[in-house]
Amino acid sequence: MDKKVISNIQEVKARKGVVIAIVTEGDTEVTKMADYSIEIPHTDEAFLPLIATIPLQLLSYHIAVLRGSNVDQPRNLAKSVTVE
Repeated sequence: MDKKVISNIQEVKARKGVVIAIVTEGDTEVTKMADYSIEIPHTDEAFLPLIATIPLQLLSYHIAVLRGSNVDQPRNLAKSVTVE
């Protein structure tokens, strides 16, 4: 694991922050340091951003629901953008 990433995690923990880490399967170093970890499968490095996006989208959706935010605001955004 990159020393800079580990240093950043330690800095967040020192300031009493909560660390939620997206890690590849079997990554024990970051998992030990994080408060919560979400594992994604091993894949080619080029595909990691695509694979990591899925749990991040789900995490943000569920946090918004727990906060009581309207997750469909503005309504039908994709439709209003694509229809001329």
